[in-house]
Amino acid sequence: QVQLTESGGGSVQAGGSLRLSCVVSGSPLCVGWFRQGPGKEREGIASINNSRGTKTYAASVKGRFTISRDNAKTTLYLQMNSLKPEDTAMYFCAAADKWSCLIQRDIGYWGQGTQVTVSS
Repeated sequence: QVQLTESGGGSVQAGGSLRLSCVVSGSPLCVGWFRQGPGKEREGIASINNSRGTKTYAASVKGRFTISRDNAKTTLYLQMNSLKPEDTAMYFCAAADKWSCLIQRDIGYWGQGTQVTVSS
């Protein structure tokens, strides 16, 4: 059984940075981050394959956000730099026994979410 617990959300001005953390229990094949902005669909933004360490990103965050994990694979991070108001959303940690965790229908496990608000 996989359990996910996020932390690290908050409010920041445009151009600022935040780091999200997710404590992962269990051994899913992939872990990742999704977000859901006001009135928008949930979007997969970053994924890491726990077997190979392969990282993939959505175009909307590539070059600004970095996904990483600790060596024990118990904590997942999302470093968010150069934040924009359009990054305002609820951010969710996600896991699955799939090669990649970027597609919502593949996700088997969700965290409770943490709010990120970026002001202009």
